[in-house]
Amino acid sequence: RNVDLRGVDDPHISRDRYSDIAGPFDDAADLRLGVTHAPYLRVLDGMAADGADLVLAGHTHGGQLRIPGIGALVTNCDIDRARARGVSSHQALGSRHSAALHVSAGLGTSPFAPYRFACPPEATLLTLVARKPNERPSNS
Repeated sequence: RNVDLRGVDDPHISRDRYSDIAGPFDDAADLRLGVTHAPYLRVLDGMAADGADLVLAGHTHGGQLRIPGIGALVTNCDIDRARARGVSSHQALGSRHSAALHVSAGLGTSPFAPYRFACPPEATLLTLVARKPNERPSNS
């Protein structure tokens, strides 16, 4: 199988320059995968607009401090609090393509708040299943 993979590192140390690697994902790839340390909208927008099928992210610690029934109090990035952990989709403004987004709550904590509340640590195991030949999501 053919995978087109690209990723960026931590924005807080200026290593999330998606523009350095931007451009359309390979249409012939069986999986177009984006990986980003932090789910900042500028990176998610670029990956989705370029045709990513799936984007994997972390950094938010799932909100780290959550109130039951309300959710994450903060994300430490510009993604909305409802998407601080778990699976959602992301569509860049002006783009017809949307990418599946998985934000892991991870195992750690912020050094500024070294505890969690109502947000258990997690290690995520994703099982990728091959598409049938010539099968693409309807929004590609």
